[in-house]
Amino acid sequence: MKKQLLAILLLAAPALVFAAGGDVHLDRANIDPSNKESLQRGARTFVNYCMSCHSAKYQRYIRLGRDLGISDEDVIENLMFTGEKIGDHMDVAITKEDAKMYFGAAPPDLTLVARVRGIDWLYTYMRSFYLDDSRPFGVNNKVFPNVGMPHVLWELQGWQEAVYKTETDAEGHEHKVLEGLELVEPGSQSPAEYDRTVRDLVNFLAYMGEPVKQERQALGIKVLLFLLVFFIFAYLLKKEYWKDVH
Repeated sequence: MKKQLLAILLLAAPALVFAAGGDVHLDRANIDPSNKESLQRGARTFVNYCMSCHSAKYQRYIRLGRDLGISDEDVIENLMFTGEKIGDHMDVAITKEDAKMYFGAAPPDLTLVARVRGIDWLYTYMRSFYLDDSRPFGVNNKVFPNVGMPHVLWELQGWQEAVYKTETDAEGHEHKVLEGLELVEPGSQSPAEYDRTVRDLVNFLAYMGEPVKQERQALGIKVLLFLLVFFIFAYLLKKEYWKDVH
């Protein structure tokens, strides 16, 4: 019995860890995995802004192109910049040692990040950086406090500042609480355009986490329809066999 309880706790541990930040409101990403144009824009954003540090080493360029409706030539010209081959994985040149020296910890691989964190978490996270002089890169994040990552999309979004409110606890002590974020320096995109850029990026990250999801769901519907038709014939056959049995 003790072993069974231990196994349950170990399985539930990841969920408990990520549930620890449940007091942060997460905005709905509302991605569309069937929208190939969105996925293509997300792939472009990923290779231009994320892949300088983050790898996607379980994804191949050739698979990405075929799934997203991009020719091999266009993949090579627009998504590959360091002489890779079309069949290579989407890895980065920076070593773990150098990354740890620059950032304090090696940036994680992002192939499965959407399955680990969730799409709403990623969507809210990429829109929640704000200026903070106390941090090494000058920014913090309301979803991931004291994050070690710089705001790589600042040119698109611009800079936000934190808006605080004062609350009094049960013991009568006042303390500041982060209430929201205010855009103080616009970027090259409007807030609506930036939201779409992040949504496209999250859509692409969700695709990488499970490239066959659309095919799996389509196949599942066909299987269910087959089983429904099979059930009808099986039921009629059963009635025919048992009609003379009393």
